[in-house]
Amino acid sequence: MSDQPDQLDVFPTSVDLTRIDGEMNMRQFYRICLQPDLFGGVTLVREWERIGFRGQSMTMRHADEGEAVTALMKLAATKTRRGYRDAREGGTPEADGEE
Repeated sequence: MSDQPDQLDVFPTSVDLTRIDGEMNMRQFYRICLQPDLFGGVTLVREWERIGFRGQSMTMRHADEGEAVTALMKLAATKTRRGYRDAREGGTPEADGEE
């Protein structure tokens, strides 16, 4: 896992997503990250819940980093299609001009 910013954009090791809709009283977060395990594989950790509450989590073990990154990207794409946004790129009501 490289520390170079360009590399992280191409092969992310973590993604923080939010879905905020005031009309539906929805304030959700979804975090996906990769962690090396003790056996040479990579664990994909998923955390989700309403913003401000303790989240639930699920882990999935993958044989190598490439497989884990592919799974991370698929999960992020699915959540994006369902209305989640990258939290670092303005996935908050303030960034969208909403309150």
